[in-house]
Amino acid sequence: MNVLIISPTQSGIGGISQHVQGLKFFLEKHQHQVEIISSENTFTIPIKKLKNPSFMVSSYFKSKFKKNQDIIHAHNIPAALAMKNASGKKILSLHGIFSEQINELHGKQTGNISKKYEKKALNWADAITVVSKEAYDYYTNLGYNVFQIPNAIDFSSLTSKIDRRYEKQIIFVGRLSREKGIDNLISISKKLSNDIHLIILGTGPEEQKIIDLVKNYKNIHFFGYQKKEETISLIRGSDILIQPSLNEGISSTILEAMACKTIVITTNVGGNKELIINEETGFLLSINSDLFIEKINYIFTHQEISEKIINNAFQFVEQYDWNEVGKKYLKLYEKLLN
Repeated sequence: MNVLIISPTQSGIGGISQHVQGLKFFLEKHQHQVEIISSENTFTIPIKKLKNPSFMVSSYFKSKFKKNQDIIHAHNIPAALAMKNASGKKILSLHGIFSEQINELHGKQTGNISKKYEKKALNWADAITVVSKEAYDYYTNLGYNVFQIPNAIDFSSLTSKIDRRYEKQIIFVGRLSREKGIDNLISISKKLSNDIHLIILGTGPEEQKIIDLVKNYKNIHFFGYQKKEETISLIRGSDILIQPSLNEGISSTILEAMACKTIVITTNVGGNKELIINEETGFLLSINSDLFIEKINYIFTHQEISEKIINNAFQFVEQYDWNEVGKKYLKLYEKLLN
């Protein structure tokens, strides 16, 4: 089977790029031919409001020359125009509720425009997939036939190396942007006791805020972008992963933390509610820095409860291995081709 994947990104620590990397690895392991069109191999303008539009145009022209493809698999709305232009059965995978994400990032006016375009894009696909139940309910209520296939992780690729730098170590891993709750992260950071060290991994448009933050706090450490192996080893070495997102699909970072036996504290938004059963597989909180601080302190003083949550989370996350999730994509591909 020949599969053309079209995605705004295929590298880095973002959720979509990790999903694309995992899907490509799974398909190739099962002897399928995979090619990717992304911002990394097309022309894009590296300015916030121009990056996606420039990718849409350049990927549109590039996809026209891709022949003999069985499946065209686009990830998120910016990849839909190129999907429409390519020859093959078309799947559009949504990693969240797109128009709401745009509304959060760029304001209501841009969000309303994206909503109209999103409606057109959805009608170009032969099949639509979403990663979370929240997105499934949203698009189903709009009248679309939607398949829910979650994000996944490759357990076999996770390094067993443990990188613990501090006695009490917590970590944030993700894109440094507004929707990931960077302002919340900063607020939490300022309230940590001095013996608890926070490591921040990632890059993004809010990076300067983090650089300015660490200048004033000896227990906050910014490591920027790290390769996958180092990221996983730092997660394994941490007691807690915090993720104060404003919205979220099915977070690969949360899945990885659960697989690494690191306790997760996150916000009760989007797909987080599917992964975290409060006080059973992690902690699910409203967007409030004081609540995050309270739970961080609680975990460090209640080791027995922490061990129970770690074990529950590890058992729960096994269903999100690519060996299981990848089969769902293959089944959908085969259904479209038959």
